[in-house]
Amino acid sequence: MRVVFMGTPDFAVPSLKKLAHDHQVALVITRPDAVRGRGKTLEPSPVKECAQELGLPVLEANRMTPEVISSMQAVQPEALCVVAFGCILPDEVISLAPYGALNVHASLLPRWRGAAPIQRAILAGDVVAGVSIMKIAHELDAGDWCKQASCEVGSKNTEQLTDALAHLGADALSEALSELKEGSLEWHVQDEREVTFAPKVTKQEMKLAPEDSAQVNALRVQASSDTAPARASVGGRSLRVLSAQLAPSEASVAQGQVALQDHRLFLGCAEGTLELLEVRPDGKRSMDAKSFAAGLQKSQMTWQMLQ
Repeated sequence: MRVVFMGTPDFAVPSLKKLAHDHQVALVITRPDAVRGRGKTLEPSPVKECAQELGLPVLEANRMTPEVISSMQAVQPEALCVVAFGCILPDEVISLAPYGALNVHASLLPRWRGAAPIQRAILAGDVVAGVSIMKIAHELDAGDWCKQASCEVGSKNTEQLTDALAHLGADALSEALSELKEGSLEWHVQDEREVTFAPKVTKQEMKLAPEDSAQVNALRVQASSDTAPARASVGGRSLRVLSAQLAPSEASVAQGQVALQDHRLFLGCAEGTLELLEVRPDGKRSMDAKSFAAGLQKSQMTWQMLQ
């Protein structure tokens, strides 16, 4: 099928590659070059880089101007494919292609409609996460869906789970396009009684706290990201916790206390104990917990939530 592809971040790249292989991508639309990460220079979006590598025409856009819409109409797409593009599409765009506009959403709809479905699935302790191929609708992520694919969350962190779902979404999107053209695609209306929402994760809610259980704190670390990192004050030092796990029951530590046992670093929580595996103290490089613990003083063996 001939498509216009709209996407921006890494999550969208597998879908673009899959569609370029299985279908005909007539035009790629992505967000303009921007300052990304910690650098101060403008960098292209991951989708733009991928499109250029594939030799596909690229158009950068922050919003759907008449010029952008005209460029889309000129390539006469049969369908639009949207994967984390980051821009609300007007009716004029949604109805531009005869087969409509399909979106890859990183949840098993109707669960986790919204901006942060992957992190919310981890924070909630969901056993399974997934992707849905859905029609774009006016209400947030409320369109009918036609394909879903899932995987176990397990110990996957946000980056790992995002990558896994990106590839599942790519395969499902390509299959949906083929079945759409064949006329064999089945659509499902979302059950409004099962809807949950996934608002953007804030830095405040990712702060580790001794007053919470080790399980809750471990899920925060697992769901951590550069924009909302899991942080705490350990031994009087502010740091980001990059990796952690629930400690075995025999490693019992009082709430708010820090213990070093057999070169392993433990934090006492309201219920259970959290073992730190890798941390990044403010202003320092990433290091394993053993190396960090070597610098702790016996008088500093407590921890608390950052204010």
